[in-house]
Amino acid sequence: MSTKTRSARPSTGMWRRVLATAAVLATTGSVLTVASQPAQAALPQQQIADPVHYWNDVLLQVIRREGGGPGPMARSAAMLNAAIYDAESSYQLKWKGKITSEQYIYAHRYDGWVEGPDEEERVIGRTAYNILLGLYGDQTQFLDSKFLERFGTKPTEFDLLDVTVVNRMVTQMRNARNGDGSDNDKVYVGDNKPGAWRPTSYPDMPDPSCERDSQAVTPFWGEVKPFALTSGSQFRPANPGLYGTYEKLLASDAYKAQVEAVRSAGADRPTARTPVVNRTPEQEAAAWFWANDLDGTYKPPGQLLQATREVAEARGLNTYENARLFALVSLAMADAGIAVRDVKFLTPIDLWRPVSAIREGGLDPEWKPLLKTRAGVNVTPCFPAWASGHATFGAAWAGVMKRYFGSDNIAFDMTTDDPQSPVKTRHFTSFSAAATEDAYSRVWLGVHFPWDAEDGLTLGDKVAAHVFTTKLREF
Repeated sequence: MSTKTRSARPSTGMWRRVLATAAVLATTGSVLTVASQPAQAALPQQQIADPVHYWNDVLLQVIRREGGGPGPMARSAAMLNAAIYDAESSYQLKWKGKITSEQYIYAHRYDGWVEGPDEEERVIGRTAYNILLGLYGDQTQFLDSKFLERFGTKPTEFDLLDVTVVNRMVTQMRNARNGDGSDNDKVYVGDNKPGAWRPTSYPDMPDPSCERDSQAVTPFWGEVKPFALTSGSQFRPANPGLYGTYEKLLASDAYKAQVEAVRSAGADRPTARTPVVNRTPEQEAAAWFWANDLDGTYKPPGQLLQATREVAEARGLNTYENARLFALVSLAMADAGIAVRDVKFLTPIDLWRPVSAIREGGLDPEWKPLLKTRAGVNVTPCFPAWASGHATFGAAWAGVMKRYFGSDNIAFDMTTDDPQSPVKTRHFTSFSAAATEDAYSRVWLGVHFPWDAEDGLTLGDKVAAHVFTTKLREF
């Protein structure tokens, strides 16, 4: 986006903002000298995305630059979009006289005499920028560039809206999440028995990032304070197949059927002991389309946020509607990330991955999953199999979308960031169809058992139902 041109002298709107600042300071007894500043350049509305979409796109770009686990990314999205929603609700209260759905933390009718130029845009943009800056301080230069691209000004330039509304929106979100357990640095210790998760680096498929128990990704994320749930364990499912111990689980016919299903459908290629790969070209394409496991992609939460934008644009949502939809989706995905980590790490069964079950279970020492790094090395995500994060995130997203729009049967297109996907766009006829394919794509990729997908889908929809019926409810 091109840099905006700016006037050389203060506009009438700027003088109004200066006078309003004086009024605010007079009531607090504060003294501030405000230098003459050029006017805020008007945004060319025909050339820009909705501000909610713009700042979510900035988040996705940050995720690509930062990498890491999906749980922290979903938390960032929830903080960003819930803060944007409360800021937009404050704007609606101030200049439209009402809001039509509940605030997340607090929305207030802030001070001001007349609506300033692009005020809705600035309320959202300055809130979003400051939330992202607090989350990703090492991306300051990039965030500054995205702010400049959007507004034609630096984020450090004075704006009265910081005083009247933005700082409050940012501070209340930061305070709400301070001490939420997201910085837990406890080290994971595995159960060290057959069936229990263990690192998945092998001599013929080396993974330096998954050689030790301590490298398990965000093992205590299930203890993070949720955004809407009462706890990460609120909708915890029963153990896989209802088996309470590793010994009973591995001895069951149900477990053996699960292993055989992924052994056949998820293998990279045939081996002497697994001579047939039972996966269609369509399933393989879907497996790669939904993967987004690698750093440099927008990861599973980012793919679903991008899909949210595609649907919202096609349905013609306005900014207030976008703010609520993105907040609901993000809150659900954040709590889905917490809930599924509770299942993976904090239940009696920390289930090993298919590659461990097949190789160390004595079935096929040469078996490899379809999933690979950019260098072509077969790999498995470094945390337990049950339940599937992709399935849980996908169902949480679909659950909000179908409830928000009042129908599951809405057709839409989705895109992917995965560099190995043979297709970049797929078409779906319902939200649930997308979530279901997302879930089972992990079996075809060779990194999950079918019950990981099934239980993840159930868990994610329960999270979505709770979020939608308890947060940001319409009046």
